Amino acid sequence: MNLEEYFKRIGFYGPFSKPDLETLNQVHKHHVMSIPFENLSIHCGEKITMDHELIFNKIVRSNRGGWCCENNLLFAWVLKEMGYNPVTLGSRVYNNTINQFGPTDSHLINKVVIDGTAYIADVSFGVSSQIWHPLELVSGKDQPQSPGVFRLIQDGDLWTLEKTGRKPLVLNEAFTNSPLVDKSPTKKIYGFTLVPRGFDHFLETSHCLQTDPNSLFTNKSICSLQTATGFRALIGWTFSEVTYNNQDGFDVLDMKDISDDDVDKVLKEMFNVLLANKLVPINNKAGYTI
Repeated sequence: MNLEEYFKRIGFYGPFSKPDLETLNQVHKHHVMSIPFENLSIHCGEKITMDHELIFNKIVRSNRGGWCCENNLLFAWVLKEMGYNPVTLGSRVYNNTINQFGPTDSHLINKVVIDGTAYIADVSFGVSSQIWHPLELVSGKDQPQSPGVFRLIQDGDLWTLEKTGRKPLVLNEAFTNSPLVDKSPTKKIYGFTLVPRGFDHFLETSHCLQTDPNSLFTNKSICSLQTATGFRALIGWTFSEVTYNNQDGFDVLDMKDISDDDVDKVLKEMFNVLLANKLVPINNKAGYTI
């Protein structure tokens, strides 16, 4: 494991001798633009681990992506190597269907303090809820980014991340009422406390998420990558190219279904992902929107 390989993987060639906010912003954005949020291992017969070496080999050397317990764990190592002092936190993802947080800390994030100011770094939530830059840990402050306006809300020990987005403009009428299309103007994403967590805090949840038949991740194969203008996503057989449009107040969703024969081609050309094992796409009913 070394930083040079990681920087090459994300296309970052800037100076990194000083652990400041500007450098953190750049590395954070390069990561989400280069490394997909994906759970394809579950549907390729592979086990997802929290072993640093295996994660590095998978994401950096094998040009794969990963979910939060891989991407954000790797990012914590990167930050430490760069001279930052990240603290890993656990968060509970908000279920907008039943309007409540999940029962366990299923999402791993990192807190970074720079010159006395704390920030939340998260390079692995994916789709339209993905932050491009770290968020200042301050309650109630609107923090506009290309995906929309993010804000953190504090209520006692609980911090909640929410986002106000734009209206979706779906080009293909066949997908106008797709359950993948998020029509909520403002939504909660996840909640967390500032209690530091070790990686072992997530081991049982990571196992359950990839084995429980009721888990979102066993019911949907997901691959998402941020782009300069929005993001791409492949959910089961549904490929979406989303373009953020700040000026006109809507996001353009170009959605289509692809065939089994085209899955590997789309993964390679649109996400730069080449799988070693055969993917079995799946898109069962579950509360998930892009």
